[in-house]
Amino acid sequence: MIDYLDTQLEQPLWLLPLPSGCPRRLTEVIGHAAAWSPDGHAILFARGSSFYIAHADGSNLRELVRVTGVPDHPRFSPDGTRIRFTNANSLYEVRADGSDLHPLLPGSDSQSSECCGGWMPGGRYYFFLRTLAKSNNIWIVRQPHGLLHRSPSGPFQMTSGPLAFYSPFPSPDGKKLFAEGVLARGELVRYDARAHQFVPFLGGISAGELEFSRDGQWVTYVSYPDGSLWRSRADRSDRLQLTYPPVSAMLPRWSPDGSQIAFTDTQPGRPWKIIVVSNQGGTLQELLQENHNQVDPTWSADGSQIAYGLRSTESSWLRVVNLKTHQAADIPGSKNLFSPHWSPDGKSLLAMPVDSKKLLLYDFDTKKWSEWFHDTGTIGFPMWSPDGRFVYFDSVLREHPGYRRVKLGQSTSEFLLDFRQLRRYQRSIVNPWSAVAPDGSILGARDVSTDEIYALDLELP
Repeated sequence: MIDYLDTQLEQPLWLLPLPSGCPRRLTEVIGHAAAWSPDGHAILFARGSSFYIAHADGSNLRELVRVTGVPDHPRFSPDGTRIRFTNANSLYEVRADGSDLHPLLPGSDSQSSECCGGWMPGGRYYFFLRTLAKSNNIWIVRQPHGLLHRSPSGPFQMTSGPLAFYSPFPSPDGKKLFAEGVLARGELVRYDARAHQFVPFLGGISAGELEFSRDGQWVTYVSYPDGSLWRSRADRSDRLQLTYPPVSAMLPRWSPDGSQIAFTDTQPGRPWKIIVVSNQGGTLQELLQENHNQVDPTWSADGSQIAYGLRSTESSWLRVVNLKTHQAADIPGSKNLFSPHWSPDGKSLLAMPVDSKKLLLYDFDTKKWSEWFHDTGTIGFPMWSPDGRFVYFDSVLREHPGYRRVKLGQSTSEFLLDFRQLRRYQRSIVNPWSAVAPDGSILGARDVSTDEIYALDLELP
């Protein structure tokens, strides 16, 4: 198992004896995904762009293969000769000795993504999840077997909506496939301080990642689970859908004059892009054409520039682009920082390191970074108060998770709200999301999804 201490990708791996016993940390094994070899003598795990293999006690560690991207969800074939894994929304295969790396399903639909595969007992069939238009279904491939089947056949679709399926796992006899079936829905809520409870906001629509315009008259938000971008007045009138699938919007941001909205498009199979769209809808304009993932747009106080984050497999950093000249420049000293937020007065930029435990400020006059605040937990969704005196944030991965704020110039934060009473929606890329409304009430998304375990009877030739 993996012990998540912060938001960095790589974390310590632990062994948990079954049926009982004390967990034991593998001191040299740090990664983000792991799998046992079929004989139980070795552990395969991913770290950065590589797979490593070690003995079951973590000793004799060595690199097995390096890929382009960040691999995940490795699984050995039942005979131990092959390894399949997810990389960049596609499935890949490599021999157990690290040779013959290749895509498993070349020519797959660019609008879909595949992940999280595994073998049926005996190794004749391989199942995986395919996501298309926000719908997750189980597919299966028949492996080469005998004279009549010398090459793989399929893939064949095994399930079809309205449920989205996750975490498929076969029964030991291979006659059933167990899977989590989800009908996702999030309810937009705000905390009512008088009632001491979360109540529906904007009619309890299935949405999140909401932001108010600077004048407080308009809102923009992402609908769940389809990921479409919307805007409306704060009283929910004049609703307008701004994007449609396959565009998948994330964390929209209003321009200071309220005329435009910037957001991140997270379509599978392609780099994430910053998109700008008019509040009246129309053409989606790509901010800059780059090969790296773009994320977290934030507008300057006068609306003439946008700062944003870039992510590669090795690093992250911040960049600012002039919207008139379309010239972009890296922000000095921003390596391994992300989540930029321009201050309301335009004089500084807020950002965090990759472990999400600090707030740093960049001064545009001195062109220097300074460390402002360090938290014992992780910091999520930081946002400036309109007057620039406070930064609000979601404090998670700590003993008492909740919503907090820290005053500019101070080093300790103030606890505002305990989130443990809210079953939070966590079925999108950025969730659990939170924010503050202009009246000071705290916003979030409640998970009202249906979530059951299903047993699918299989009749495989």
